[in-house]
Amino acid sequence: MFGGFKQFIMRGNVVDLAVGVIIGAAFGNVVNSLVKDVLTPLIGAVAKTPDFSSLVITVNANKINYGSFINNIISFLIVALAVYLFVVMPINRFSPKKAPDTKKCPECLSDIPLDAKRCRYCTVDLTSP
Repeated sequence: MFGGFKQFIMRGNVVDLAVGVIIGAAFGNVVNSLVKDVLTPLIGAVAKTPDFSSLVITVNANKINYGSFINNIISFLIVALAVYLFVVMPINRFSPKKAPDTKKCPECLSDIPLDAKRCRYCTVDLTSP
């Protein structure tokens, strides 16, 4: 019983997933700190109001805290921008470019393998110039 459990735990994908979750949580803390401690105060300096949580509408004695919703939207957009700028763009820049493995058929414009001699869709001969 424990042998199978040990084998399951030591599988590569379980360990990779655990490392990914731990690194993701740590990175989430860094991004949240960037948003909370750096970017939100900068927006507050420009907009004169860094916190919108005091904005409330009262309807039939019920409070609608739309200011908190605005804070969460702004926070989400800042986090998304930070992830795009500091994670996605660098990864895209340094990732090797994949060579195309298909080409367009000159007759029907379907995607076909690069080495194809005849289009599988319209059967045009691709060997003649």
